[in-house]
Amino acid sequence: MSTLRNTVQLIGHVGNDPEIVNLESGKKLAKFSVATNESYKNAKGEKITDTQWHNIVAWGKTAELIENYVPKGKEVGIEGKLTSRSYEDKDGVKRYITEVICNEILLLGK
Repeated sequence: MSTLRNTVQLIGHVGNDPEIVNLESGKKLAKFSVATNESYKNAKGEKITDTQWHNIVAWGKTAELIENYVPKGKEVGIEGKLTSRSYEDKDGVKRYITEVICNEILLLGK
């Protein structure tokens, strides 16, 4: 049962070209967002689509794969874990962010 702890699986479309960072250590970092959509009908019978945006972070070989094969708009499957962190913006306001640390990526669609 411990393998079920803090596991996230998403299928969605990449919202922007991934930002690739080459660190001094030689490691590669990829950051991008993924949109997931859920549709339902409201009380009037109208179809409503709810879009959620997820911040994705990938390291190492996964980041290299993303750099080479994942453009904006690409449909992907992501498996990873949720992390939260905080930082201070330029005005000194504390901000909070939740990200998915990507362990595996599956390239879907065309």
